[in-house]
This record gives sequence, structure tokens and C-alpha cells, in this order.
Amino acid sequence: MSDALLTELRAALGKEAVITDADVTSGYSRDMMPLAPVGTPLAVVLPVDTEGVRAVVRACYEAGVPIVPRGAGSGLSGAANAIDGCVVLVLTKLNEIVEIDPGNRLAVVQPGVVNLDFRGAVEKHGLFYPPDPSSYDWCTIGGNLATNAGGLCCVKYGVTTDSVLGLEVVLADGEILNTGRRTVKGVAGYDLTKLFIGSEGTLGVITKATLALRPLPQAPGTFVAGFSSTEAAGEAVARVVSEGLVPSLMEIMDATSIKASEAYLKTDLGTGSDCQALLLCQSDSGGEVARRELAALEQICTDCGADMVYATDDIAEGNMLLQARRVVLTALEHYGIWLTDDVCVPRTRIAELIAGCDRISREVGLRIAVVGHAGDGNMHPTIVYQPDSPDEFARAQQAFDDILAVGLELGGTVTGEHGVGKIKREWLEKEIGPVGMRVHREIKNALDPTGVFNPGSMFSPS
Repeated sequence: MSDALLTELRAALGKEAVITDADVTSGYSRDMMPLAPVGTPLAVVLPVDTEGVRAVVRACYEAGVPIVPRGAGSGLSGAANAIDGCVVLVLTKLNEIVEIDPGNRLAVVQPGVVNLDFRGAVEKHGLFYPPDPSSYDWCTIGGNLATNAGGLCCVKYGVTTDSVLGLEVVLADGEILNTGRRTVKGVAGYDLTKLFIGSEGTLGVITKATLALRPLPQAPGTFVAGFSSTEAAGEAVARVVSEGLVPSLMEIMDATSIKASEAYLKTDLGTGSDCQALLLCQSDSGGEVARRELAALEQICTDCGADMVYATDDIAEGNMLLQARRVVLTALEHYGIWLTDDVCVPRTRIAELIAGCDRISREVGLRIAVVGHAGDGNMHPTIVYQPDSPDEFARAQQAFDDILAVGLELGGTVTGEHGVGKIKREWLEKEIGPVGMRVHREIKNALDPTGVFNPGSMFSPS
């Protein structure tokens, strides 16, 4: 059966597009999450168009061989990890920006388009694509869609699903489903577009997306505030939300993150040795509106006890400050291997989550740095451990789960933007309960009755 399937795939895609060399396929077998299990694929295939994807899906469907769709591999949940005997369907060669329509402020793209490349292309038309995951310089639009990725701009512009008008999806039997529309409004039928976004390749393969664009925002002004306690920083975040301010970006860094970034960038953020939390905000409203927003942020932070406040409209200086937030994971590599978590809590409880992570850090004896999107409560506690220590790896795993438990206890969710994948399946069940799981499985069975798409990701078949 395997030989027959490989022969069929090579006939449909060409020999070079079907890879079976284990030294090569291993590089396509996992994403960036070290906790997730990984198997050995039968083959890795790289189609160049929708018809190639359909040919792969049909052949695997008929042979009963599972398919694991994959983009660039920047994910952090194991959702793109191979299972034994599967075909890894790599979509990076479907990388065409099919259309940019400035008049209707939309674009049509294939899944292999890199997020940053797409953002750069639409900027030439005076337009803006908001979703900006931290890996935006190499992650693909298809992967963003599959995980409903977020980013630093979520507080004002939302996550990926908020910028999607419609999809082209290859279903389990090889048929093509078109969802959504090109109009601003439209409520005909079920919202099938949102059903596939965030489904982690378990319901179908996205081969095209119609994306909503926005006018290019003004150059941002930047504001930072340092606090001697996380509670004061948390109070400031709650005040910003309750007073109706909507900055284009509002990030938080704890003391461990601040020190790591400063060491990596060889710079001083001006926070002082006693700083326990740094709030970093931007306003892209432009002109007097932005100045008023930044002034209001400064007043709130001062009222909440900030020890340091600073605002600038200098683009280079603002980018430098933002870079301190973006390099945290890279900076932590100086101390060991990192394992980043992803929990979202009510914005009024951010300080409690950071305190919980500090407690867990002491309990497991490992460094835990917390950064996150304060504007929407999505935090990324990151555990650092030594790669050659099985004991530290086990403690890192324990800390990962303990953080998820704290997130749920605080009324949050076990994933804000990275997805469930193969590492949080039991946590999904804890969060949504048996009725929620039953509905998930019924939807899965309706669209993928033989379970060909990414089995074992998000939840077990039964």
C-alpha cells in the first residue's frame, strides 16, 4: 500500500516533490514545541498549487493514510508534528499573492505567503494587514490561519480571524469548499470561515484566503512605564481598559524578561534595578490624537505608582524599545533552552498570573520569564532549562502544566493564540467540558469521517 501511494503521489506531483529520505523528512517532522510527540512520516510532499493539494488529499483518503498539513514550522503546539506513517503536506510552495484590491481593501493569498512579505506588499498600496505574530518574519499566512495566530497588535486589531473574509479549503474527499465572501457584510448561512480558522488542519486544507485590509496607520508614538511591583502594573492595565483607551499595542514584561533583554541588547531600558514590571505601549492614531492617548497612558501609570514613565514619537527610539520586547525568547537562550507557554486571563488578573508564575518558578527551581499582550490578557510564561538535564526537562514540563492550571483558576483559557496541538489535548477537555468535546468530535466526524486530517491534534478521535 505504501509503495502504491508513493507511486501515485510522484505521478501527480513529480518525483522531486515527494521526499522520503529520512535525513530530509526529519526537518519537516516537528515545529518549535519541544514537549510535543513526533513520529516518522512515510513521506513529505510539496505541491505547488491547489490541484496538487487535491491530488495528495484524494490519494491519502483512498489509501487511509493520515495527512499532517504544515507551513513554515514556527508553531508552538506540536500541531504540525508528524505521526508515524503519515504524509506531511507542506504548503510553503503555494506562496502567491494572487490579488491586492485597494478599492475594496482586500487581498487574496495562498497559504505559503510569509506574513512579513505580505505586510510589505500591501503597504506599497497604503494598506495594512494587522496580525503580527512574533515569528512574522518567517511564519506563513496558512499557519496563522490554522492556529488563529495573534501578535502584539491584537489589543486594537484582533487576531487572525478578525481579518479573514473567506477561504478556499480542500475537504477530505478532495472537493473544494469556498467559504465567506468579498463584501464587508454577509450573513448567508453558517460562518464556515471561522470554523476552519484555528482548526489546526483537522478539518481541511486551506489553499487560499481572502483577507481584509486596513488603511496604513500613522507612525506610532511609544510609551514605557516601569513599576516596582507587578500589582501596580496590573492596576495600570485595568485602568487603561476601564477608561476606554485602545492603544495599538500594550505589552508587559516581568523583571526576568527585562534583565534578559537588556543583557542581550547590551542596553539599559532605564527601568532601574528594582523594576518588577515594564509596560510598553504604542499609539498609531497619529497627530494630536496619539499625543492625547500617550498623555492619558502616562497619567494612568503615574497615578498607579510607576517609578519611571517615558514617551517618544521618535520612530527609531520606539523601534528600539519594541525590540526589547520582541527579543525576549532569543535573549533567554543565553540561560538554556526555553519552553514557552500560552495562557490568556482576564486583564484584571494579569498580576495574579505573574505572581503564580513566580511561585511556580521557586517550586520547580527553574527560571520563568513572563511577557505578554497586556491589552488582551494573553501571557507567555517561558520556562528555561538545561538541554542535557532530563531532570530539568521534567521539571519544566511540570511547570508548563502548573501554569495552565493557574490560568484556568483565574478564569482564563489554556491557549490565547498558539493553539491546542498535541500538547494541550487534556487541557482542552478540562476547559470546555464533555458537551463541548462531543460537539467538536461531531463536527470533525462530519467533515473528516475517516480521520485523515491531522489525527491526534487538538483532541483524540474518541
